[in-house]
Amino acid sequence: MSDDERWIDAALALAGRGLGRTSPNPPVGCLIVKDGRVVGRGWTQPGGRPHAEAAALAQAAADARGATAYVTLEPCAHVSARGAACADLLVEAGLARVVVAMVDPDLRTAGKGIERLRATGVEVVVGIAEARAKAAIAGFLMRQAEGRPFVTLKLALSIDGRIAMADGSSRWITGDAARAHAHLLRARSDLIVVGRGTLEADDPALDVRLPGLEDRAPRAAVMSRSLAAIPAHLRLAARDPLLIDSPAAIDGLEAINDVLVEGGAGVAAAFLAADRVDRLVIYRAPIVIGAGQAGIGDIGLTDLAAAHGRWRPIESRTLGNDRLEVYERTR
Repeated sequence: MSDDERWIDAALALAGRGLGRTSPNPPVGCLIVKDGRVVGRGWTQPGGRPHAEAAALAQAAADARGATAYVTLEPCAHVSARGAACADLLVEAGLARVVVAMVDPDLRTAGKGIERLRATGVEVVVGIAEARAKAAIAGFLMRQAEGRPFVTLKLALSIDGRIAMADGSSRWITGDAARAHAHLLRARSDLIVVGRGTLEADDPALDVRLPGLEDRAPRAAVMSRSLAAIPAHLRLAARDPLLIDSPAAIDGLEAINDVLVEGGAGVAAAFLAADRVDRLVIYRAPIVIGAGQAGIGDIGLTDLAAAHGRWRPIESRTLGNDRLEVYERTR
């Protein structure tokens, strides 16, 4: 791994701090390095401003002159009422070199930031750790390309694919480590969706119960074709959740890049049947339930051959006694 790649990886770690908080902007990280030492660091702040470059430059101050900036996404080239163009800020600060992980697909920038830097004599390197940078802002890229958010379906299952006992008992299928990881997924999402059945059976809070991240609970939504309002006695009522009637209803939501679908079997099946799931996150516990409730309902599959080739495994590891499996939709 080159020095440039190591610094971009560090900038990507910074960018991760903004996941779930920057929409509609993407979470971006920036490091300013001079003589092998970090003199400035920044990441996109809640609501999308300040941008990562502006935050890093403010910390670096005069040390930015002659330094190298490592940015996970091309510096923006457009001026808005909320702040100056980051490409201009980098030029004004006297950066000698800028390393960019990927070009911004937003047509307001889309190469213009790189051109502006090069036009003023700044050396620009593009495409370092590009695949990892794209994965880090999958929601923003999906919004740019398809006009909809990136959807993750989370399931906590037994070995035999059950989410609960036959009587609905489900606390707890998985252990502490897997549940903590699931709460981190919540903290990195803009919207969390459950079905009416889960709402009424479990009265979920859909909050984030991780030390230091309690304020990161995403906006909540309930999918139901008939529910007119959330009953006042349920905990979600205080959160003013959205009511949606179908998976397609998330497409037009503003400032939503990343959606987490948590359950139950009906809403999971609906999102899969509508081909609105981009990533599957499965926590599989080493237990067998037998005659319990299936994790996913009918998705309308009529030909087994059609089920093959749609998902590819991208991660698998242990979390305590449980197994984490992550799959991405092949498109």
